[in-house]
Amino acid sequence: MRYELLVGLRYTRAKRRNHFISFISLTSMAGIALGVAALIVVLSVMNGFQTELRARILGVASHVQISGAGNRLNDWQSVVSIASQHPRVRATAPFVNAQGMLSAGQAVRGAVVRGVLPAEEDRVAEIGRHMRAGRLDALRAGEFGIVLGSDLARALGVLPGDRVALIAPQGQVTPAGVIPRLKQFTVVGTFEVGYIEADAGLALIHLEDAQRLYQMDTAVSGVRLKLDDLFAARTVARELLAKLGEGIYASDWTRSHANFFRAVEIEKRVMFVILTLIMAVAAFNIVSTLVMLVTDKQADIAILRTLGASPRSIMQIFVVQGALIGVIGTLIGIVAGVLTGWNVETIVPAIENVLGFKFLSKDVYMIPDLPSDVQAMDVATIGVVSLALSFLATIYPSWRASRVNPAEALRYE
Repeated sequence: MRYELLVGLRYTRAKRRNHFISFISLTSMAGIALGVAALIVVLSVMNGFQTELRARILGVASHVQISGAGNRLNDWQSVVSIASQHPRVRATAPFVNAQGMLSAGQAVRGAVVRGVLPAEEDRVAEIGRHMRAGRLDALRAGEFGIVLGSDLARALGVLPGDRVALIAPQGQVTPAGVIPRLKQFTVVGTFEVGYIEADAGLALIHLEDAQRLYQMDTAVSGVRLKLDDLFAARTVARELLAKLGEGIYASDWTRSHANFFRAVEIEKRVMFVILTLIMAVAAFNIVSTLVMLVTDKQADIAILRTLGASPRSIMQIFVVQGALIGVIGTLIGIVAGVLTGWNVETIVPAIENVLGFKFLSKDVYMIPDLPSDVQAMDVATIGVVSLALSFLATIYPSWRASRVNPAEALRYE
């Protein structure tokens, strides 16, 4: 073992004549650990939020959506045929998308009405897996059944078997004027995907019923695609557009919900910078510790110099002490942060039960629970940044120690 490392470790373990130095060292270590743990937990929660939000949105939306001008696609069978030939496309489903007003008793709610083929829709979305009551395949052509989001059904006060009136914005021209198109539907099921926009504002009906209600004949609004890799959506959409020709539009999930994911990504970066400042403040306390330690150990430094130690060796001795504070604080923070990140979904409900309120209200946030996803790359990055800050904090005090003049230091000894 090099003597610089040996002396540095002995200085770290030795009792201080000035106990305030030990207190500052412990404070620095605790600050670094707290900053590292907080940063790991926050980034893990934001990773989990991003992953959960993406899963819930794509459980209702599609990876790629192909539509025609004016929300009308006439030759949709050829679009399905061309799209199905792409090697990344796993499933296709035509749909009719329109606005409607739902009425039951005195309750009235606006909703997005989606006409679907249940068997095909079940292959591109996950609504069928999140049915709270009934089944998606209960939607049959000509029977005018409807499946509602759970919050929408609750707002209307209806249960499976009840009837609701669906009012379409397209009107019928009569001698008495324009009369809204209205049709009675029977609720055959409810779903809850955990995505508030769908649970509170989406209604599903059979494709043929939607075509009849919205006077679309055999046309549809578009075709939804499911891919083998959701992150290839933008590339697939671009490639299909080149084959489908003019008058056809394609959008992918990264564009239709870009604002959500961009906001999460920006918040993640900002939180990384803010919480890194906590680590920086704690790391710079190492400067205070080492400056006081250099002053306390000037006689020892002078003796080492007279025995032949070079300024470089003196500098390395104090770098070892400062770096050790950073290493111990970082390791404690990583362990605490990872353990907390893995158990956030257990810890947060326990705190909510004690305090009596929820941190995430479903009416405000996209998802009602606090998810967590601890990623090894984030942990490694945080550890490296913490160690780098700790090392940088040791440079100036160590350099000051290496500049101590032995004669001046021993003059009054």
